[in-house]
Amino acid sequence: MRTAPKRQPSTERTDHPVPPTGAARTAPLTGLDRVPWREIQDSTGCAAAIPLLLDRVARGDADTARAALVELRGRVCQYGFVVEQATAATVPFLWELAQRPHVTCRAEIIQLLKNIADARQWESTAAVYPKLLNHRENHVVWERAARQAVHERRGALRRLMAEEDTEIARATTELARTLGV
Repeated sequence: MRTAPKRQPSTERTDHPVPPTGAARTAPLTGLDRVPWREIQDSTGCAAAIPLLLDRVARGDADTARAALVELRGRVCQYGFVVEQATAATVPFLWELAQRPHVTCRAEIIQLLKNIADARQWESTAAVYPKLLNHRENHVVWERAARQAVHERRGALRRLMAEEDTEIARATTELARTLGV
């Protein structure tokens, strides 16, 4: 049975201050190169394109970032509720991007995190059809790992809720409600 890699609790802080001036724009997403993207799956197959999409969200202008996020959403949380094997590995980077002031689509990233936290498609299906748990690719495990990844970084919520941007504050409040915070 192929399942998502066992996740170890992260020792990296997600509430680190954003460097002043343009340094945040050039700093790479922490640990992006340590994820075996070619060995895990997104909704299209191999998840190797996810780092490029995350980079476009991080560094792109508003149109580029939004287009990359739309594609990324389709790969890791299709239809807004179907997560994939690569979703849990993508979540820490989404949290990081949501906290970077220069990222143009932060509210949409927070909404994506909420969708991932709400995802129970496979778990609900497995409750009715338990044979689903015997498949080679265990989507229920992927779904639970993705939700757990969102929960693990909820420490950033307070800072995001304090944002002056009302769209970000609203999206964060919805995410906090979903997470029971």
